[in-house]
Amino acid sequence: MIRTEDLFKSFGENEVLKGITTSFYPGKANLIIGRSGAGKTVLLKCLVGLMWPSEGHIYYDDAAFSALNKKQIRAIRMQVGMLFQGSALFDSMTVEENVRFPLDMFTNMTRKEKLNRVNETLERVELSGVNSRFPSETSGGMQKRVGIARAIVMDPKYLFCDEPNSGLDPKTAILIDELILNITKDKNITTVINTHDMNSVMEIGDNIVLLHQGKLVWRGNKSEVLESTNTILKDFIFASPFLQRLRKSALENQ
Repeated sequence: MIRTEDLFKSFGENEVLKGITTSFYPGKANLIIGRSGAGKTVLLKCLVGLMWPSEGHIYYDDAAFSALNKKQIRAIRMQVGMLFQGSALFDSMTVEENVRFPLDMFTNMTRKEKLNRVNETLERVELSGVNSRFPSETSGGMQKRVGIARAIVMDPKYLFCDEPNSGLDPKTAILIDELILNITKDKNITTVINTHDMNSVMEIGDNIVLLHQGKLVWRGNKSEVLESTNTILKDFIFASPFLQRLRKSALENQ
């Protein structure tokens, strides 16, 4: 589990996060949602350790992240997987080399052990046999799956995903959502997803955190979204006419 306690983050006089206290649970798809500028990316970067909060605390299980020494922080980071918005694959490396990269950096595994682990992970994301391809030779959806494979090849305890469905068609986005959710539940990973995708919210949102102007203004799950009376949530979720009609229909059928 990851939890934050009264988290603030400022850039000069610009206060981006304003006292965020919440929890992200293992085995669940924990979603951070909100409009652009709400503080989602800054919160995610603080959780990962790419930024340090101005005030407050982040706990990985019972360990206060900011109070750890370099060796202890490295040990936690060894348990973290990260899926970047644009997949962030190395263009000059093959799929196999991209997925193997964390193993090369952080383990003493033999080359054979690394290859076995890479192949197992590629099979897990349904990409068996594409080892020798370069990112430019794969589709956007395949690149996302390679990114997921690289993020989970170290068998992480914590997985962070920044807009995993960005740039994908709806069908591929659903497949990526299902893949992330299945891996999360199978491995009991604490998965935190920063997303604008309302399909993700309604399909896999086990624990949803809504940020607005740097504050946490609503928290719940996908089943509670349609019934919520929170005006900020309704304005955000039901921005499209289709979702407005869906909500109206759901309320009429109660």
